[in-house]
Amino acid sequence: MSLDLERIKEELKRLPDYKDQICLQGTKDNLDPFYGTGAQIFNNTGRKEVEFDTFIFNLPYINSIIKDLNMYRTRVMNMESKTCYTIHKDTTKRIHIPIVTNEHCFLILNNEIKHYPADGSHYLVDTTQYHTAVNASRYNRIHIVGVVV
Repeated sequence: MSLDLERIKEELKRLPDYKDQICLQGTKDNLDPFYGTGAQIFNNTGRKEVEFDTFIFNLPYINSIIKDLNMYRTRVMNMESKTCYTIHKDTTKRIHIPIVTNEHCFLILNNEIKHYPADGSHYLVDTTQYHTAVNASRYNRIHIVGVVV
């Protein structure tokens, strides 16, 4: 399935301002787009990731992709230039949809460097393994990332 990145980018312009990430899905009783962001915040909610299944924003094309790929707790993640996340493991695998990236942005998974281009593809990443993300460029990187079970 090839995704229309220009259509996705147009819909993303409708989102409120955010710095590093914003949720596209909330829980049935909490549609705060920042409620399920960040591991530390998420871990303190006591929620399961699959509970984040309710669309927060009117983004018809993006929401249809999330539904088709059976994603939960889906977020838009903006990784600023010259940054790196800590090495960590997630409890579930993730789908990554690169929206804006370049050849100097990587995921390191089990010490293997991978670059995922923004070419309309989506990637199933086994983030239950040790991994990190690196943006070694001068530009921000944007991915849509969702949990799959």
